[in-house]
Amino acid sequence: MKISLKRIGDDFLFEGRNKNGHSILLDNTSQPNAQGVSPMESLLMAVAACSGIDVVAILKKQRQEIAQFTTEVEGERIEKDEAKPFSKIWVHFHLEGNIDPIKALKAAQLSFDKYCSVSKTFEPQVEILFSVTVNGTLVEK
Repeated sequence: MKISLKRIGDDFLFEGRNKNGHSILLDNTSQPNAQGVSPMESLLMAVAACSGIDVVAILKKQRQEIAQFTTEVEGERIEKDEAKPFSKIWVHFHLEGNIDPIKALKAAQLSFDKYCSVSKTFEPQVEILFSVTVNGTLVEK
């Protein structure tokens, strides 16, 4: 796996591009008029996308009908020398459709326990917690 990163202009805006030409903009969001996401926000987005792909794939194999899928991710950061790495990440899946809540919960558990390479990259330094809501109801573990 390989990406390229190109600086755009004279400040902190960068374009990251993969081998297929798909790109994202990254910027220093502490500056006014930032035009991209921060590198730390991109990590949270990567956790959401990686686990989201897993959950959707698992539920589709189980013939669950997903009408809507959204994820909210929040990261808690700590001071460590001059850096501020994540210490904890919370992932909350919101699913709508003809979905068995227990299957949705198990799919999320499988993602974090076994499949999501992004969340596995954070182990064991970052605790990752998750919850699942199906059709407006929180699924209890």
